[in-house]
Amino acid sequence: MKNYKEFIIVYYPIIIAFIAMMYSIFLGLSGDFESAQYSAHWPATILLFAIAIRQRRNNFYNKNN
Repeated sequence: MKNYKEFIIVYYPIIIAFIAMMYSIFLGLSGDFESAQYSAHWPATILLFAIAIRQRRNNFYNKNN
């Protein structure tokens, strides 16, 4: 159980971005092209925010040590 929790903590942005990408693909295949194009930007935004948050968190923890 511990390994599963560690996996989720490390990879949750990638999992959420993958779900957002699948949602966008589903919208595109169902014919709602405008919503598909709008939601296609979500995965990149999620990953960019995750990178920015991790960098800030790492800088904060490294500064205090």
